[in-house]
Amino acid sequence: MGDMYERNQTTVSEFLLLGLSEDLEQQQLLFVLFLGMYLVTMVGNLLIILAISLDSCLHTPMYIFLANLSLADISSISTSVPKMLANIQTKSQSISFGACVTQMYFSIVFVVIDNFLLGVMAYDRFMAICYPLSYVTVMRPRLCTLLMATSWVLSNLVALTHTLLLAQLTFCNANTIPHFFCDLAPLLHLSCSNTVINQLVMFILGSSVIAVPFGLIFFSYICIVFTVLKISSAEGKWKAFSTCGSHLSVVTLFYGTIIGVYFLPSSAQSVNNEKIGAVLFTVVTPMMNPFIYSLRNKDIKGALKKLIDKKIFSM
Repeated sequence: MGDMYERNQTTVSEFLLLGLSEDLEQQQLLFVLFLGMYLVTMVGNLLIILAISLDSCLHTPMYIFLANLSLADISSISTSVPKMLANIQTKSQSISFGACVTQMYFSIVFVVIDNFLLGVMAYDRFMAICYPLSYVTVMRPRLCTLLMATSWVLSNLVALTHTLLLAQLTFCNANTIPHFFCDLAPLLHLSCSNTVINQLVMFILGSSVIAVPFGLIFFSYICIVFTVLKISSAEGKWKAFSTCGSHLSVVTLFYGTIIGVYFLPSSAQSVNNEKIGAVLFTVVTPMMNPFIYSLRNKDIKGALKKLIDKKIFSM
């Protein structure tokens, strides 16, 4: 009984994050690169949130969802990059067991919330273009709040499910994670328990989290295309499509990354694929989103210009 009890205990108190490279020169280069991307992401997304908050003209469902997306992007990059930068600077690879599980929990939450918010934003565009007369009555503040709250609650439930299942596993001696943060898949590889249930739940929830919002986006844009084609004037068509341009660009970047990393055959090892995917999801996409929205959207551009002008004149 004693042996069995000992075998069932997790003996690992900390994990070692190998990062993206073990080469010292490359690590310094990565530090500068990721610090730059982190700062750009934080400033870009905070400006979007500020611009939407301070401009009453942007207090519409589309921009409220966008502010939530920016908040999720700030949170997503903050779960992994600061710890990675700290590890490079201190030349330490360690992260405690509790901190690792916490990092995994929040990294799942913010990737899942991105999925849901992109789906909700597609539904908003579908209502605005296909049913413009019903838009104001349907997309009331109460429904918008409900859609956002549901997205956040479901994202936390998905993360909580994975975390509770992970808590049932035993980690014996292996504690080296070939990654720059604690992701679910590398942690499952390290466990000396049977992870069949974890893998199955990861597949079912992962597929659902991608398929449901993507299905909603696909259906919404099929309806939008048919509605826009019925508009007689070229100017009317362009105006309708232009309101979807930014969202469509972000959707293409997000789901293009998923397809490119996880579904297309690759000669590279799956570990490298996981690293590339993680960098794209947690660093590149959150950094690109503010640029896509501020460059393609005249309302956001106008609000940012007002915000910057106000700051300059008040100095």
